Amino acid sequence: MTPLRQRHLTTAILLTLSCTIAIAKTPVATGTGGAVATISEEASRAALTILNRGGNAVDAAVAAAATLGVTDPFSCGVGGGGFMVLYLAKDKRVITIDHRETAPMSFQPAVFLDNGKEMDFETVVASGMSVGVPGTVRGWHEALQRYGTMSFRDVLAPAIGVADKGFTVSENFTHLVDQNTAKFSRFPATAALYLRNGKAIRAGTLLRNPDLARTYQTLARGGVKAFYQGPLARAIVDAVNRPATAPGMTVRGGAMTLADLANYEARIRQPVHSTYRGYDLYGMPLPSSGGVAVFEALNILEGWDLKSLPRDRAEHLYLEASRLAFADRNAYLADPEYVDAPIAGLLSKGYAAQRRALVDETRAASGPVAAGDPYPFQQDASVPLRPAAVKLQQEGAHTTHLTVSDKDGNIVSYTFTIESWGGSGIVVPGHGFLLNNEMTDFDFTGPQPNVPEAGKRPRSSMAPTIALKDGKPAFSIGSPGGATIITTVLQTIVNYVDLGMRMDQAVDAPRLSERNGTATDIEPGFATGAQAGTLARYGQRWSDAPEEIGAANALVFNPDGTVTAVSEGHRHGIGSALVQKSAH
Repeated sequence: MTPLRQRHLTTAILLTLSCTIAIAKTPVATGTGGAVATISEEASRAALTILNRGGNAVDAAVAAAATLGVTDPFSCGVGGGGFMVLYLAKDKRVITIDHRETAPMSFQPAVFLDNGKEMDFETVVASGMSVGVPGTVRGWHEALQRYGTMSFRDVLAPAIGVADKGFTVSENFTHLVDQNTAKFSRFPATAALYLRNGKAIRAGTLLRNPDLARTYQTLARGGVKAFYQGPLARAIVDAVNRPATAPGMTVRGGAMTLADLANYEARIRQPVHSTYRGYDLYGMPLPSSGGVAVFEALNILEGWDLKSLPRDRAEHLYLEASRLAFADRNAYLADPEYVDAPIAGLLSKGYAAQRRALVDETRAASGPVAAGDPYPFQQDASVPLRPAAVKLQQEGAHTTHLTVSDKDGNIVSYTFTIESWGGSGIVVPGHGFLLNNEMTDFDFTGPQPNVPEAGKRPRSSMAPTIALKDGKPAFSIGSPGGATIITTVLQTIVNYVDLGMRMDQAVDAPRLSERNGTATDIEPGFATGAQAGTLARYGQRWSDAPEEIGAANALVFNPDGTVTAVSEGHRHGIGSALVQKSAH
């Protein structure tokens, strides 16, 4: 593309975005052509703008992701990393792009120990120590370079427009800032952006982020190198190692180097694959545990005809299958470049049958269950160590997921994050984006597969998923939510495939998250309802602190050739689903 044509295209995209007629935000849309579902109206419109300008699903996904970095900065952005699952229609194959953050080369297994004791988790979060080498920009570059049709200049144009002109702060945005006021107030650059007189920016405020607009413009001009080398890279390293803090505040710095940034690589990986009731499921492989854990639980559930069971029995079995899968997930899974995990065994139907036999169909397990032994099911001639059971590691629940398809049938299911709400709390001064706290996804003590090591990617729970049926796309699904991502994706698939719900009903249904703990996490209001009472008869126990679980987005490819985009109907302030041509 010539520079002149590129400038004209970029200008056209900005004009298209600014002239888009505002309509009511809707979480469900059906039509033809391309489709998008995100948690943000601006992000969904950015994707649709790119699709309407002739871009494909990859181009549109990056445009949406960049815009989410403006409108939903506390859950994602260029200061973090993620996992992208792509269906390439022409080749009829699925591929994944791993751009998870990596540990700086200074890391070692005892990095989060102080005199032999684990450091306080929240203290580590709000520090330079928690920041991993960001992978998002490298991931976007790989996606566009290999599978897209547009440049950074084109796809970043909508996000630049939103960051420059501003967007209206929602009640949910204000609520998230309010939750993180103490963390944000430690860092002047963060406080200047999101606090007013020490308090959360008010709903209804027009929020501009000219620093982030300039950062995106830097990437539009200089490409991926502009992030990982030069002045921007230096600003990131300085922010990590010597965080600028408010008077009287002290936080620990990290030990990231310019070489850590310059040497960062994304990974193109084959997806994990499994089958479930006639569907071919493709998900994210390690270092994300999401695909393996979801598919293992589905393999366990496949042994029961859930459709024929009362709903309470089916949901009880879902909870117990999830418990077993999490026991294995915690014991075995970590970065595959550091740990040889028994994936074939864990995804074996025979192993699932062995695990299924442990489930009491009428009574919940009394507490955490032990990991199984998948090695006999993967024809492994070695004699590996069998791990001991481990406690559930605390994991940030604040991520975002988007999904996009185009008129040619390409699909992107993409989950990316900066970890906790607001990540480390550190905005890179002068550049307008928050840095992740992804290193707290490591286990602080060992021996465990997921201990910190130099260059290692911490285990994730992100589970972007694409399902095919009879060789054709059937649906995509994914969610934020830390370790609850796994249960959200699993429960939504069970709701849709087994319980016969429409996808919007499957997404909106009350979420139950059993992760091999002493109690199942639930959402506000659930514990006092009839559904909870029925499940309690099985011995299911509920957490004492209900909170919203996940913010899923999905696409369904209908038999008549239309596509239905589905976002949240009530969580996270309601999501945004758009299609190129609405069905009438």
